Amino acid sequence: MGKLRVTLVRSTIGRKKDQIATVEALGLKKIRSVVEHNDTPQIRGMINKVSHLVEVSEI
Repeated sequence: MGKLRVTLVRSTIGRKKDQIATVEALGLKKIRSVVEHNDTPQIRGMINKVSHLVEVSEI
């Protein structure tokens, strides 16, 4: 199982509550914050939901 590096590149100000909750659930707090997650279908789904706010790279 691979790893994903997720970076928050856009602000959550003015976004829908479910998108803000998804970003927080991924562990992202501020712009340019970076977290690493295992590459699972659940994480992929969360990233897909907020793909316009985050940048993803495979490790």
